[in-house]
Parts: sequence; C-alpha cells; structure tokens
Amino acid sequence: MRLRITAAVAVGVLLIGLFAWPIAQPADPFDPVLFIAGNITRDGAFKLAGLAVLASLLAFFVSWPYGRHIAVLAVPSGLAVWAIRSGDMAELMRQNPAATERLDLFAQIKWEPFSWLAIIGLGFLAVHICTKFLSPKTASDLRARSVPAKAYFINFAVALGISVLLAKVLLLVLAQDIKVSDDTLGAVIVQVTTAQAVFAILVSFGAVAFVIKKFLDIGYTCPVIAAALVHPAVIGVYIKPEVMEYMVNRWPAVFYPNSIVAILPIQMVAFGTLGSIAGYWMAVRYDYWRKHES
Repeated sequence: MRLRITAAVAVGVLLIGLFAWPIAQPADPFDPVLFIAGNITRDGAFKLAGLAVLASLLAFFVSWPYGRHIAVLAVPSGLAVWAIRSGDMAELMRQNPAATERLDLFAQIKWEPFSWLAIIGLGFLAVHICTKFLSPKTASDLRARSVPAKAYFINFAVALGISVLLAKVLLLVLAQDIKVSDDTLGAVIVQVTTAQAVFAILVSFGAVAFVIKKFLDIGYTCPVIAAALVHPAVIGVYIKPEVMEYMVNRWPAVFYPNSIVAILPIQMVAFGTLGSIAGYWMAVRYDYWRKHES
C-alpha cells in the first residue's frame, strides 16, 4: 500500500509539479503562483486541466486495485510542488503599495482558491469515472446509497460550515510567525514562511477531516471544499478599507492583520486537500483500531 501511495504521489509530482512547471512559472522567481497574476494563461489553464485528468488516470492504474482511494493524491501533490516553489504574498504587497491597490488585489485573491479547487476537482472526477466503470461495488457503497439524499445534504452543509470555522481557528493558532502588538488591531503578524504555512494547513485540515469523519461520518470532500472557502471567509471579515489604509500608513509590506491572508490560495487548497485525505483515513484507521481493540 505504501508503494502504491508513493507511486500515485510520484505521478502528480513528476507530471504536474515538475514537467508542467513552465505553465505556472513566474517571470520573476520571487513572484507567487496565481491565476490572477497572469502567469498562467488561458491555454496554460487548459493544459493544466488536461494534465490533471491524465495524472489522475495514470495514478488510478499504478495504484490498482486501490486507485479509487489513492489516485486522488496525484493532482494536489503536483500542485503542492508549485506551492512550495512559489514566491509569497509579501512580494505582491510590495508591488501594490497603495491601500486601494491592495483592496483590489485581495478582492481577486478572495476567489482564486476556486480555480485551484476546479483543477483538483477534475482529478477527483476522473478517478470517480474510473471507479464507476472499473472498480467493483463494495458494501460501503451500498450503505451510502441507502442514506436519504435530503439527510445527506443537510449533514454535508453542516459539516461544511463546521469545517470552515474549525479550519479558520486552527490556522490562526498554527500559522504563526513574529507577532507585534498594535493598539488599533490588537496585533499584526509578519509574513508566514512557506514551511510554517504547509505545517499549519496539513495539521489543521487533517484535524478537521478527522473530526468530520468521526462525528458526522462525512468524507474528505467536505473539508477539501472548505479549503477553498477559508480565504473568502477571512478576507471578507478582516480586509476592510480602513484596515488596509491603516496597514499602509503604519506597517511595512511584510506585516498583515491576519496570518491566513498571508497564505497563498494554491498553498491552502493543495495542502488542505492532502491534509483532508490524510485526516479522513486516520479517522477510518482509528475507528478500525477501536473496534478490534474492544
């Protein structure tokens, strides 16, 4: 099983993370990887979408017969390489020194996560189609079909709200760097390093997926979607005109009113997906251990 997981991850890393890096590579190596920055063209986006499907299909077969469970790791693993190689938000803050420019920037970044979620979603869809036609039905599939659709969607909506809220709280605790007291905002925080952001996202969404699976019996799809909703939720609350004006006049570009807004959308979605999948399977393994232990 470990070899299958390694093979599926390797497919995504090689095909998307390394081979397709020129699609997203910024002209300036210090610039972040963003759709809104224009370094990913429309043609590049279509190529990335095709590679996401191809990587998922290859991962499905190299991890056979467990491709339905493992192949979903391919696309987020490839995007995770981009997220690590990317520049950070501080460079964008330096390039947009005026408060109005930063407000416009965050207004666009607010919806950027859904572009990355769409790429990962294409990979999930490819795996789902392969599973539907190639993988045998299991007892868990039959039980899932017996759950009323209305009850499932209500549980999913509740789980999604809890996922966003819990992820936000955990990220604020874990995504830390130098924090300085401020009389107006309470505190401001320095640009979170990539390593710290990766750690915070993996642990936060791993914990969220564990809780959602354990107490609501919802899969990792819910926290994966929540990874794309964190930025809109946080930016809508913390990024206000008066706050941006105050930050521009009072603090250097590397300081932020909130640590989450210092994290790139590709980092949040890619590592949030990986953390969610890991947390889900940890919950499954924990339930299995408790059952046999008792």
